[in-house]
Amino acid sequence: MKRVRATNPGLISLIRSLRKGSRENKVGIWRDVAERLSSSRRRRITVNVSHLNRCTQKRETVVVPGKVLGAGKIGHPVNVGAFAFSERARSKILKAKGKCLSISDLMKKNPKGANVKIIG
Repeated sequence: MKRVRATNPGLISLIRSLRKGSRENKVGIWRDVAERLSSSRRRRITVNVSHLNRCTQKRETVVVPGKVLGAGKIGHPVNVGAFAFSERARSKILKAKGKCLSISDLMKKNPKGANVKIIG
C-alpha cells in the first residue's frame, strides 16, 4: 500500500523546523505539534473562535496545529499560533486585541514553549 504524506512544501518545511527546534531546545511541545501536523489532511484539526473563547484565559498563548475558523465570538485577547486562519477568524481575534501568528513565528518567539497550550 502506498504511503500517503504531505506534499505542501510550506508544511513540510514547517514540520522539519519544528522537529529541529524540539531537538535543539530539548522541548517536547514542538515535536507534538509536528506530529499532529504530519497526520493526514482529513484528520487535521480545525478550531472555531468560540472554542478558543471557552478554553483560554485573558492573554494566554495557544497553538493550533491546523486551521482556526471564524464561527462564534471571542471576548478576551489571546495570542494564537496556527498553520492557517480564515479571514473572519483573523479579524475577530485582532478585534479582541489578540495576536495571530504562524507556528514558526511562535516557535522563534518562544523556543522553549513556556506557557504555550495546544488546542485541538
